[in-house]
Amino acid sequence: MVGIFQRSLRLRTSLRQLSFHGSTSSTDTLSSLVLRGRLFPISSPSVFFSTHRTLQAPNDGPKSLSDTPPPRRPFSRVTEEDLTFFRTLLPGRTITDPDLLESSNVDWLKSVRGSSEVLLRPQTTEEVSQILRYCNSHNLAVNPQGGNTGLVGGSVPVYDEIVLSTALMNNILHFNDVSGILTCQSGCILENLSLYLEERGHIMPLDLGAKGSCQIGGNVATNAGGLRLLRYGSLHGTVLGLEVVLADGRVLDCLSTLRKDNTGYDLKQLFIGSEGTLGVITAVSILCPQKPKSVNVVFLGCETFEQLLKTFQLSKRMLGEILSAYEFLDSECLNLLKTHLKLQNPVSDCPFYIVIETQGSDPNHDEEKLHNFLEEAMASSLVVDGTVATEEGKIKALWSMRERITEALTHDGFTYKYDISLPVERIYQLVTDMRRHLGDRAKSVVGYGHVGDGNLHLNITSPAKNAALLAAIEPFVYEWTAKFQGSISAEHGLGLKKRNYIHYSLGVRWRVFPPCR
Repeated sequence: MVGIFQRSLRLRTSLRQLSFHGSTSSTDTLSSLVLRGRLFPISSPSVFFSTHRTLQAPNDGPKSLSDTPPPRRPFSRVTEEDLTFFRTLLPGRTITDPDLLESSNVDWLKSVRGSSEVLLRPQTTEEVSQILRYCNSHNLAVNPQGGNTGLVGGSVPVYDEIVLSTALMNNILHFNDVSGILTCQSGCILENLSLYLEERGHIMPLDLGAKGSCQIGGNVATNAGGLRLLRYGSLHGTVLGLEVVLADGRVLDCLSTLRKDNTGYDLKQLFIGSEGTLGVITAVSILCPQKPKSVNVVFLGCETFEQLLKTFQLSKRMLGEILSAYEFLDSECLNLLKTHLKLQNPVSDCPFYIVIETQGSDPNHDEEKLHNFLEEAMASSLVVDGTVATEEGKIKALWSMRERITEALTHDGFTYKYDISLPVERIYQLVTDMRRHLGDRAKSVVGYGHVGDGNLHLNITSPAKNAALLAAIEPFVYEWTAKFQGSISAEHGLGLKKRNYIHYSLGVRWRVFPPCR
């Protein structure tokens, strides 16, 4: 039986100088150039546009732009004098052991590698300030790093930059249980914040598959979207304040907890999604919603993507304010979950699957709305099978069908990942066109993502890294995206893998009108 189942840095906001060594003129300007998620002091007119060296030796054959490394720019190398300064500032937290540095030099996908010889682990904003001021004055390149869960190669060194980890900056500074505003250091792990808030009747406004490792500072720096953006919006709306250390060590204090402040430019917005290119986020204040009393998750099967979209329209109309997530995956994703992770399909086999979550304050009210929605979806033949979970264990089991797809892909071979924003009706067309374009050159071409946000995660696997396959994928995927006025990065950022393709996104277009005569 089918289960029916900044606040801104206003004119009066201060730039605080924290324990600088030496004097600083009030007329000093920012003397560092910050690019591609790293802080680089200006030492020559040339600009340091960088990429990673890959773990595998490059294959012969055509190359994608993302595989073309530039030369290392003339930044200084770390000396014993530098290490002495860092060890004095960070006793026991200046790491030079190659074995301990390994995890900071390699990204989560193990697709790119740096060769840093120094890992710094500050605990306070003042220590970050002193590190950046010293590196700026000694022409040393710095790579800020959070949880190192990024998927575009933006979190590990390019060459031998100093890695500045925020992992020990993990203190919760304050929580106001009346307003629901949390203030914490940037190194707090997202899942730890969620657990802390749940004990106090609140939740974080974002939820990610990498929540057990990712840090809130990195989430903000990449403007992570996640599974519940449909309900709670983006970090541009929920982040109320930031504390940021600039490349020369100055501290920008915009750590407001006000929801309304219309007295100047909202400068914190510049740092949300800036990927570390403008400074290192050291503290965050964020608005957290009340923990829902009622949570339901539904897993549905559809025959066509058109039916999936019609089901989305129906869910918005009938579930309304309790709809918190609307995710999809295709049958190829489910096959990977079954093959590599031994997860079982909770419904009958279908070309497409939907994960719907509702959150509310009245279980009876939510159950009635959900029942009416499912009844209408089945009666209209929009869905062919489904199941509902209301208990925590079963809810987690259904969510794992969506959250563990990335894990399954890592077992399928070398993965080429694309995070595309498109008009919602075009989302899956890119997957079918890519399959047709690649033919049998790829092992798997799968699609999943956030229907409510118009965000597709297109993933392509091959037995090993293949330069010819990459050249067939890029720039085809970006040209296709540009053709339909999409964005080449919906939530993963540009990092280094997409840095040469940013012009394919819609961006800003100027319209010039002739003067009146």
